[in-house]
Amino acid sequence: MLAEYLHVLLFLAVALVIGFLPRMLGMVMGPRRPDAEKDSPYECGFDAFESARIKFDVRYYLVAILFIIFDLEIAFLFPWAVVLPEIGIAGFLAMLVFLGILVVGFIYEWQKGALEWE
Repeated sequence: MLAEYLHVLLFLAVALVIGFLPRMLGMVMGPRRPDAEKDSPYECGFDAFESARIKFDVRYYLVAILFIIFDLEIAFLFPWAVVLPEIGIAGFLAMLVFLGILVVGFIYEWQKGALEWE
Protein backbone atom coordinates (compact mmCIF):
# COMPACT_ATOMS: atom_id res chain seq x y z
CA MET A 1 0.00 0.00 0.00
CA LEU A 2 2.86 2.41 0.77
CA ALA A 3 4.30 1.82 -2.70
CA GLU A 4 1.19 3.43 -4.22
CA TYR A 5 1.79 6.65 -2.28
CA LEU A 6 5.57 6.69 -2.55
CA HIS A 7 5.63 9.29 -5.31
CA VAL A 8 3.28 11.54 -3.30
CA LEU A 9 5.42 11.23 -0.18
CA LEU A 10 8.55 11.92 -2.22
CA PHE A 11 6.93 15.00 -3.72
CA LEU A 12 5.94 16.26 -0.24
CA ALA A 13 9.44 15.67 1.09
CA VAL A 14 11.03 17.59 -1.78
CA ALA A 15 8.50 20.40 -1.37
CA LEU A 16 9.26 20.67 2.35
CA VAL A 17 13.00 20.75 1.72
CA ILE A 18 12.64 23.40 -0.98
CA GLY A 19 10.32 25.39 1.25
CA PHE A 20 12.22 25.26 4.51
CA LEU A 21 15.87 24.91 3.55
CA PRO A 22 16.37 28.45 2.16
CA ARG A 23 14.57 29.94 5.15
CA MET A 24 16.64 28.00 7.65
CA LEU A 25 19.86 28.87 5.81
CA GLY A 26 18.89 32.53 5.88
CA MET A 27 18.13 32.41 9.60
CA VAL A 28 21.38 30.64 10.44
CA MET A 29 23.80 32.30 8.05
CA GLY A 30 22.19 35.69 7.48
CA PRO A 31 23.14 38.78 9.46
CA ARG A 32 20.81 39.92 12.22
CA ARG A 33 21.13 43.64 12.89
CA PRO A 34 17.85 44.79 14.42
CA ASP A 35 17.08 48.46 14.89
CA ALA A 36 13.97 50.51 15.61
CA GLU A 37 13.27 51.27 11.93
CA LYS A 38 13.41 47.62 10.84
CA ASP A 39 11.25 46.39 13.69
CA SER A 40 8.58 49.09 13.33
CA PRO A 41 5.16 48.30 11.86
CA TYR A 42 5.07 48.92 8.13
CA GLU A 43 1.99 49.16 5.98
CA CYS A 44 1.70 50.17 2.34
CA GLY A 45 4.71 52.48 2.33
CA PHE A 46 3.85 54.59 5.36
CA ASP A 47 3.74 54.26 9.12
CA ALA A 48 0.64 52.85 10.76
CA PHE A 49 -1.56 55.66 12.01
CA GLU A 50 -4.27 53.70 13.83
CA SER A 51 -4.57 50.68 16.02
CA ALA A 52 -4.68 47.30 14.32
CA ARG A 53 -7.81 46.50 16.31
CA ILE A 54 -10.21 48.89 14.59
CA LYS A 55 -13.66 47.64 13.66
CA PHE A 56 -14.38 46.84 10.03
CA ASP A 57 -17.63 47.67 8.34
CA VAL A 58 -19.88 44.62 8.07
CA ARG A 59 -20.18 45.20 4.31
CA TYR A 60 -16.55 44.14 3.96
CA TYR A 61 -17.43 40.72 5.37
CA LEU A 62 -20.57 40.45 3.23
CA VAL A 63 -18.63 41.14 0.05
CA ALA A 64 -15.98 38.62 1.12
CA ILE A 65 -18.60 35.94 1.75
CA LEU A 66 -20.30 36.66 -1.58
CA PHE A 67 -16.96 36.40 -3.33
CA ILE A 68 -16.29 33.02 -1.74
CA ILE A 69 -19.74 31.71 -2.63
CA PHE A 70 -19.57 32.74 -6.27
CA ASP A 71 -15.92 31.87 -6.63
CA LEU A 72 -16.46 28.31 -5.43
CA GLU A 73 -18.45 27.53 -8.53
CA ILE A 74 -15.14 27.47 -10.40
CA ALA A 75 -14.06 24.59 -8.17
CA PHE A 76 -16.99 22.63 -9.57
CA LEU A 77 -16.64 23.78 -13.18
CA PHE A 78 -13.12 22.49 -13.81
CA PRO A 79 -13.70 18.83 -12.84
CA TRP A 80 -17.07 18.96 -14.58
CA ALA A 81 -15.47 20.19 -17.80
CA VAL A 82 -12.88 17.41 -17.66
CA VAL A 83 -15.42 14.60 -17.30
CA LEU A 84 -18.15 16.12 -19.47
CA PRO A 85 -17.71 13.59 -22.30
CA GLU A 86 -18.20 10.71 -19.85
CA ILE A 87 -21.21 12.09 -17.97
CA GLY A 88 -23.14 13.11 -21.07
CA ILE A 89 -26.29 15.15 -21.26
CA ALA A 90 -27.39 14.32 -17.70
CA GLY A 91 -24.24 15.91 -16.28
CA PHE A 92 -24.63 18.89 -18.59
CA LEU A 93 -28.21 19.48 -17.41
CA ALA A 94 -27.20 19.07 -13.77
CA MET A 95 -24.56 21.75 -14.19
CA LEU A 96 -27.07 24.03 -15.91
CA VAL A 97 -29.36 23.68 -12.89
CA PHE A 98 -26.45 24.40 -10.55
CA LEU A 99 -25.39 27.48 -12.51
CA GLY A 100 -29.00 28.61 -12.78
CA ILE A 101 -29.34 28.57 -8.99
CA LEU A 102 -26.14 30.59 -8.70
CA VAL A 103 -27.34 33.11 -11.28
CA VAL A 104 -30.65 33.55 -9.45
CA GLY A 105 -28.72 34.17 -6.22
CA PHE A 106 -26.42 36.63 -7.99
CA ILE A 107 -29.36 38.57 -9.43
CA TYR A 108 -31.02 38.67 -6.01
CA GLU A 109 -27.86 40.04 -4.38
CA TRP A 110 -27.47 42.58 -7.17
CA GLN A 111 -31.06 43.81 -6.78
CA LYS A 112 -30.68 44.09 -3.01
CA GLY A 113 -27.57 46.26 -3.47
CA ALA A 114 -25.23 43.93 -1.62
CA LEU A 115 -22.58 44.33 -4.32
CA GLU A 116 -22.45 48.13 -4.13
CA TRP A 117 -19.86 49.88 -2.02
CA GLU A 118 -20.55 53.37 -0.75
